[in-house]
Amino acid sequence: MGTSIQFLITGATGGLGSAIITTLLQHVPAASVAASSSNPAAAEILQHKFPGTQFRLVDYDDISSLEAAFAGVEKLFFVSSNTFDTEKRNGQHSNVIKAAKRAGVGHTYYSSLAFGGLKSDSQIDVQQAHLTTESSLADSNILYTSIREGCYADSFPLKLTWYPTSTKIYLPLPDGPVAYASRTELGEATANLMLRSTPTSFANNIALLTGPAAYTVGQIADAVAEASSRDLEVERVATKEEYVRAMVEYDKGEGRGGKSEGFFGKWWTLHEGLAKGEGATVHPLMEELLGRRPRDGREFVMELVREGEKNGKGYTWHQNYA
Repeated sequence: MGTSIQFLITGATGGLGSAIITTLLQHVPAASVAASSSNPAAAEILQHKFPGTQFRLVDYDDISSLEAAFAGVEKLFFVSSNTFDTEKRNGQHSNVIKAAKRAGVGHTYYSSLAFGGLKSDSQIDVQQAHLTTESSLADSNILYTSIREGCYADSFPLKLTWYPTSTKIYLPLPDGPVAYASRTELGEATANLMLRSTPTSFANNIALLTGPAAYTVGQIADAVAEASSRDLEVERVATKEEYVRAMVEYDKGEGRGGKSEGFFGKWWTLHEGLAKGEGATVHPLMEELLGRRPRDGREFVMELVREGEKNGKGYTWHQNYA
């Protein structure tokens, strides 16, 4: 386990981690990259997908296993935990930071979210654990960069609570623009940032990656309707109570996610934050790292809808069924 490696990518079985590794392997030997997962069974899958790379087991709940996994690592990509439990996520992230420090990791890159742009005063619920983690990183005295990854255009079904069979969706009256980006391109840009021989210095150690243009949630809903063969009615809901009640009932439908009142209550804070401009920032760094203009979020959403209809299954997003 003590073999020195240049890059260790956590969450390697996920879309973002996979995109990062794919880009890294275009520039460095496979043996210098370690793909990691919390699931031991993923080792064979990752070895097949990324031949020649190393595998390290990473369990965010087990700090001793983290220290062992991080031994000899020059650059660590620390993907945020996928739990919606903020307290649990904070504990897991604290373990990763402590382990990275004890193991002597050269530079840690953390996958934060872009809500609030370069500011750190977002009130959106899903951003709070990221702000806590960024504060913990700052207090740790390790070398780090918090990469505020732009909102995935790929995840539009979750943002809209839309399913391939949907003919009606409910949206909160509060609305605001979001600089949606492609998850694959975010991974590519992140890898290119990690590949820089000398880590770039950013104000407050925050790197912001966004799409090239910002669209409101309503505009994305219109794009889905335009690309789909189904008519899509959009009903605006004025209050949090009405929204939560309508969404819980709607999401009980066959083939839908059945998400809870608590989930939609937190989701309302997302839309309130967006209405205040917390997703509106368009930053040039992603284009600089890609060496080209990033994909337009609205156009990408329309492409996903059309491709989904073409394959006969419809486009879905896993977290919509959480």
